[in-house]
Amino acid sequence: MATIETRSFGTAEDRPYLLLHGGGGVATMVGFAELLAERAKARVLLPTHPGFGGTEKPDSLDSVGALARAYVRLLEERDLTDVTVVGNSFGGWLAAEIALQGSPRVTGAVIVDGIGIEVAGHPLTDVSGLSPAELRSFSFHDPSKAPAGGTGPSPDVRALIGYTGPAMVDPTLEKRLGGIDVPVQVVWGESDGIVDADYGKAYAAAIPGAKFTLLPRAGHLPQVETPEELLRALLGE
Repeated sequence: MATIETRSFGTAEDRPYLLLHGGGGVATMVGFAELLAERAKARVLLPTHPGFGGTEKPDSLDSVGALARAYVRLLEERDLTDVTVVGNSFGGWLAAEIALQGSPRVTGAVIVDGIGIEVAGHPLTDVSGLSPAELRSFSFHDPSKAPAGGTGPSPDVRALIGYTGPAMVDPTLEKRLGGIDVPVQVVWGESDGIVDADYGKAYAAAIPGAKFTLLPRAGHLPQVETPEELLRALLGE
């Protein structure tokens, strides 16, 4: 098993959060990790998924479920408890899979513009043939807020597909979400053009007791575009 490269923010005494990036890579989460650690007095772990950013991806990590189990082992190795898992896009799917592992170390999950389920009439936008400008228009409420260099699809797309498959959905996931037994919040950018708000509502409806929050003036990456609003939603403010 490859070592998962992980950055930490905050102090060891603070309540832990596991922050999971999407296909745009770990850079899409760094700013929010710093904000969460500072404002929520949180200990934030920000891993780079194996295979992203030039890291090693073992053959055994061949599915989202396998990666979820690797993250549960990471929490065990670090002896972390009362962990809230927060994931965006692919990271949202991964957060759901981690919650489904039933680890007592995980006590909550936040799915931010997640992917992975199939919703009739609301397919994921195929980003493979989009120009950078088109991708920004689908990903951001205000494309001018996209950081220089873009947010995806990144050179890590091969690693991403190695976990998700080329369709980036799991036909079994929506039904399995009913087995999650920790509190879940589903947060969605109102202007998400990759997976729309109705897709997000279907995600929340599949999880018992999940709370759905719609963020105005945000697209697929609220942690980049409207981090303050996402933080308030996450903290229930």
